[in-house]
Amino acid sequence: MEVNEEFTVNAVLAGADTGEYDARASMEELKQLAKTAGAVTVCEVLQKRPAEDPATVIGRGRMLELAEAAKALDAELIIFDTELTAAQIKNIEDITDIRTIDRTMLILDIFASRAVTNEGKLQVEAAQLKYRLSRLMGKGTSLSRLGGGIGTRGPGETKLETDRRHIRRRLDKLNEELSELEKRRGLARRRRKKDGVPVCAVVGYTNAGKSTLLNALTGADVLAEDKLFATLDLTSRSVKLPDGKSVILTDTVGFIRRLPHQLIEAFKSTLEEASNADIILHVCDISDPELSDKIKTAERLLGELGCGDIPTINVLNKCDEADYNIPEDGSTVKISAKTGKGLDRLLAAIADKLNENEVTLTLLIPYSSSADEAAASRLGNVSDREYLPEGIKLTLTLDKKYLSRFERYMI
Repeated sequence: MEVNEEFTVNAVLAGADTGEYDARASMEELKQLAKTAGAVTVCEVLQKRPAEDPATVIGRGRMLELAEAAKALDAELIIFDTELTAAQIKNIEDITDIRTIDRTMLILDIFASRAVTNEGKLQVEAAQLKYRLSRLMGKGTSLSRLGGGIGTRGPGETKLETDRRHIRRRLDKLNEELSELEKRRGLARRRRKKDGVPVCAVVGYTNAGKSTLLNALTGADVLAEDKLFATLDLTSRSVKLPDGKSVILTDTVGFIRRLPHQLIEAFKSTLEEASNADIILHVCDISDPELSDKIKTAERLLGELGCGDIPTINVLNKCDEADYNIPEDGSTVKISAKTGKGLDRLLAAIADKLNENEVTLTLLIPYSSSADEAAASRLGNVSDREYLPEGIKLTLTLDKKYLSRFERYMI
């Protein structure tokens, strides 16, 4: 066990190392998550096991040791680095007499405290309700109420009725509101597409400097702190490129190891911006000793979101803190969002990458194919339109992925 003597809010971290993933790195991340939520770790227990114990995760003997250490340190909370069942929480609390939460509950708590917009709050509440609904069935009322402690905060109702029908009704209402907001975002995206304004989604591991970069490039006033999930709400700002064109930069929620699927679902409004983007800016902390692992985590999550084919620029941030010998090219740029170093090269790389994807061509579309003419106008940026006896002649800039659709009209 590792013990930290200085503490204010006492929390014990616990987990099982089954060899399935890097448990030590995951525990370190859990420690940062706990700090973000307002707790300081006073004790860590990482038990090596062939598999998680179905009753207590780390086994009864180790749990009794944990209970003894936790009481000696006046611990008020136990946080497990895994997803607990209702039965496991009950077993652990029966042994320790200390409130217990899991990794997902902790992250949801952070989301609850950080969400600012109405949509962000609705998403958090929906995620919390879905997560608690299954646990109501096995544990009675103790998980059915939101209070003021870590793992129980909520941006919506301060208390939830234990009646499952009430929770489902609330979820139906939340889903209706979120669906309406999703439609509005779709309309906004179509408008941007029609206006020919490309979108760059800023993605990356949490705390890599995404919000600082957005602020530096656009003058946006996005919260940027040295904490995990410093910002959750969708922020989009326009920035001018060296060639005179404009691009929309959109901030997204940060990735973490083993991001639970219900959290991806909860914040799909920010993550779906990545899947609809023309370019992805993958921001990485170059000074992070776990840089390679975190890049792989982000790339895997992007693949799951269907972003594998979208052109990507790797933005190696914090080069003022550690300048590794990593060569730069059109797909890799070293910057310091804090000092502004390399931002001019990044904007030039974005412009070049956008031009790589585009082709300027002339189409002659017969009047009988008005649907294709409308589609070409919507998908491309028309610079000239001429009405001829045989059809409409369009000169436009078009993304290469749409070329096959209009090949037969090319002249």
